[in-house]
Amino acid sequence: MDAAKLLERQRTYFRSGATKSVEFRIHQLQTLKKLLSEHEEEFFNAVYADFKKPELETYATELGILHNEISYTIRHLKKWAKPKRLKGTWINFPSSNYTIAQPYGTVLVIAPWNYPIQLALLPLVGAIAAGNTVVVKPSELTPQASSVLHRLMSKWFKEEFIAVVEGGVETNQALLAEDFDHIFFTGSSRVGKIVMEAAAKNLTPVTLELGGKSPCIVDDSADLKTSAKRIAWGKFLNAGQTCVAPDYVMVKASVQDKFLEYLKEAIRSFYGVNAKLSPDYPRIINEDHFVRLASYLSDGEVFYGGKTDKMEYYIEPTILTDIEEHTAVMEEEIFGPILPVITFDDIGEAIDLINSKPKPLALYVFTTEKETEDRVIEKCSFGGGAINDVVAHLGNHHLPFGGVGQSGMGAYHGKKSFDTFSHHKGVMKKPLWLDVPFRYAPYKGKLKWIKKILK
Repeated sequence: MDAAKLLERQRTYFRSGATKSVEFRIHQLQTLKKLLSEHEEEFFNAVYADFKKPELETYATELGILHNEISYTIRHLKKWAKPKRLKGTWINFPSSNYTIAQPYGTVLVIAPWNYPIQLALLPLVGAIAAGNTVVVKPSELTPQASSVLHRLMSKWFKEEFIAVVEGGVETNQALLAEDFDHIFFTGSSRVGKIVMEAAAKNLTPVTLELGGKSPCIVDDSADLKTSAKRIAWGKFLNAGQTCVAPDYVMVKASVQDKFLEYLKEAIRSFYGVNAKLSPDYPRIINEDHFVRLASYLSDGEVFYGGKTDKMEYYIEPTILTDIEEHTAVMEEEIFGPILPVITFDDIGEAIDLINSKPKPLALYVFTTEKETEDRVIEKCSFGGGAINDVVAHLGNHHLPFGGVGQSGMGAYHGKKSFDTFSHHKGVMKKPLWLDVPFRYAPYKGKLKWIKKILK
């Protein structure tokens, strides 16, 4: 793969103006939707081959989200792409003012492995909608999914418009060395810093969708059974390999025992008494991640789970209690099926703990007390989240999705995706029939009038 030649081909195609008409963009989105439908089984098989993800999860968390996003974008794209009229000011009276959404040009999307189809193609939807050409780099850690993406996208789209490039770290480095017009990266904070450093050399704008330790608070007013069920679902979905999964739970000390029993009950209702035999429970992506996750099991008391099988990269859904604050499981993003549960006596303690750590990508609070809800939302900085649920906020294309601080910068989903891949160019238009001499030199005697106008 010659990154420079690929970029030049895409630049040439972009400069031809082929991608700029709204009709072209809608047609390409319709084509992508058709591709997803016609090759659904191939996507199912590829993701299962990579880490045994069940079909329902692959559809619900990957293909279904893509279908929904594409349909929504197609319905609204004409409106989004129209110039937006804005108010003028007295200082420029008379004038008409508006913004025009203009595509950046050629953009790079670097995708992670945990949702290999969705996180490669969801940013692509916004990039197409905005009128860009796109290079997509899927993860080498999901070789089957990456191969299917490369093969199918190459068949359905011109490479000068959309190119899927396979490869490892060297490929990423080669792409990042080029002068793209925008870079969209999803992955770890560590690699996000590398991407941002590379982008800075060309002053390339970036969107970074990163991660972090997303906290979950459960107070004594919550419906504990429903709360436990929703938390267990969000945590062990995709075997915990989700950037917005609850990373740890803080539960009111007075209800901890009851909450833990409900958690155990929920896990068994999902996967049976032996999750290894469940067709609905995926595996850890590779040996390195398995070893890292297995090391966390000694950082607390295993309340439930804890069984592992290195041959299968299997780690049982696990609940840890009695955890020391500065152990690795409480300092590092877990990104796996291990859920630390700690207690608090006062909601202020929980808020202080959250605020002592880097700003998380997501935050969840389970409560029926409006005062508690408001206090947590106001006092804590986080990318996005939910009250009395987890993870599901990602399925709402009306909500922007993105991080803050160490958990990322920029956002996407729905119209926000279109905006992310567009430059909104401000334009003022003035008539020639009136030319006020007030602004021209000589300035003597005009300062007091300028002060009145501009205050």
